[in-house]
Amino acid sequence: MSNRSILGATIADYVSSHSEPPDSVQVALIEATIAATGDAAGMQIGSDQGAFMSILTAVIQPRFAVEVGTFTGYSALAVARALPADGRLLCCDVSEEWTAIALHHWKIAGVSDRIDLVIAPAIETLSTLPAEPRIDLAFIDADKGGYVDYYEAILPRLSDRGVILVDNTLWSGAVADPAVTEESTAALRSFNDHALADPRSEVAQLSIGDGVTIIRRR
Repeated sequence: MSNRSILGATIADYVSSHSEPPDSVQVALIEATIAATGDAAGMQIGSDQGAFMSILTAVIQPRFAVEVGTFTGYSALAVARALPADGRLLCCDVSEEWTAIALHHWKIAGVSDRIDLVIAPAIETLSTLPAEPRIDLAFIDADKGGYVDYYEAILPRLSDRGVILVDNTLWSGAVADPAVTEESTAALRSFNDHALADPRSEVAQLSIGDGVTIIRRR
């Protein structure tokens, strides 16, 4: 999760100002996140990424979507608002404190009835999913060391039209710098290489926010 951008401040501001702006509920959620989480507020996705996710959701029209890592709920709100009438979003997170902020703002936005929040390790939640319904849209934005496991749990469950979005895959450009060896960077490099080498998947790396990888099953 991150509202960081690899683009630099000038271009990042331009991108945000030329993307669908956040509405009053989203602005309130941004402000509540900053007030409640302090430095951790940087884990929230940017509004331009939220706009992208809403548009993609509207195009795909997923009946079943999954989010791994919800934080205070901005990305879930972006997806839930664009779901079709029969669409559901499963959110996986481990923090009752941060997701309480999400629950409050989802209710204000009128999307609570479309979202199922499960507080438990995401890999446990994913491993107990039934074979049906298939996942039409997934968003992975949690602990970086778990990315490969989350991907492996979700990919076999994707529908024929399903896609996976994976956040922070450029990590402020650190993944491209071999001198950076800290744990999260190394984990993201491993994930990026793993997904690209997987013959089951088609992968595109997008320079949105802090890097978003979009994956579909071949």
